[in-house]
Amino acid sequence: MSSYALDLDTLAASIKEWGRELGFQQTGITGVALGEHEAYLERWLAEGYHGEMDYMAAHGQKRSRPDELVPGTLRIVSLRMDYLPGDTDMAKRLADPTHAYVSRYALGRDYHKLIRKRLQQLAERIQSTIGPFGYRAFVDSAPVLEKALAEKAGLGWIGKNTLVLNRKAGSYFFLGELFTDLPLPVDEPHPSNHCGRCSACMAICPTQAFVAPYVLDARRCISYLTIELKGPIPEELRPLVGNRVFGCDDCQIVCPWNRFAKPTAQPDFQPRHNLDNSDLVTLFRWTEEEFLSRTEGSPLRRAGYERWLRNLAVALGNAPTSIPVIEALKAHQQHPSPLVREHVEWALGRHASV
Repeated sequence: MSSYALDLDTLAASIKEWGRELGFQQTGITGVALGEHEAYLERWLAEGYHGEMDYMAAHGQKRSRPDELVPGTLRIVSLRMDYLPGDTDMAKRLADPTHAYVSRYALGRDYHKLIRKRLQQLAERIQSTIGPFGYRAFVDSAPVLEKALAEKAGLGWIGKNTLVLNRKAGSYFFLGELFTDLPLPVDEPHPSNHCGRCSACMAICPTQAFVAPYVLDARRCISYLTIELKGPIPEELRPLVGNRVFGCDDCQIVCPWNRFAKPTAQPDFQPRHNLDNSDLVTLFRWTEEEFLSRTEGSPLRRAGYERWLRNLAVALGNAPTSIPVIEALKAHQQHPSPLVREHVEWALGRHASV
């Protein structure tokens, strides 16, 4: 390791500059102690708020103890990258029950590969400067408390909607982490919470998934219901899902801090296949081959074709009654999947007067 490594302040400043050059809007550095966040996680899991997300309870305490997940870790470099495409007409799309609403983070290419590649490039820049060092990159794919780390690294604060909020950038950004054995100087945690008395996110939630400020019952969250849940969407929640077919942005759309969100400069995050303005009937008529072709390299693949149809059937059940809607639903009445058939029958029942 070169003598440069001894000047850790300079190295930390360089890491932040390299982060900007690699397309990240902000970089912070923190240690491995997450005591209060560990206690919060344990309470949240004990309440069963994670639903079927068994991975949240797996790995013991490695999620809240980075140095147990990757032995030798001393610091975590936490980075954020904006993803919001410009002019996505979110409120307009939500207000049109004949069109599908796809969470804005999922309109373009899957962020995992892009951000992991940039983190690897950052590690290589560090290595070319100081020589070999220990590191491991993570992007929402391992037991990592990424929001807690981002807050501790000074990137923002965890808001009442349980997302990281930034005064200058809102919340439309991805997070990535570089675990490292370098004893870098740490940044101050975000100094204060700026939610104040505002509870707009809690009030707007279609399914009232927030049981308290800063506490989300994922079992009622539309993002969970349309992406993570493998079985039927609870019948009492289906009418509340509206036209949201993959994820939900309501608690972000209404957040005052998102007035400061800036459009992304990343071409990969721009909408593909007209997913920001597609009608439900058209999407429901996609064959599995069309789904696989049009979601290649997309976050939508996480749901899979069967759950994609399940979600669309619910949205069509919530759409205004029309001949195209009913014909599209009837075309899937004999679908081989019991999950799809159940939701199609429910949707047709909503239009039973025709």
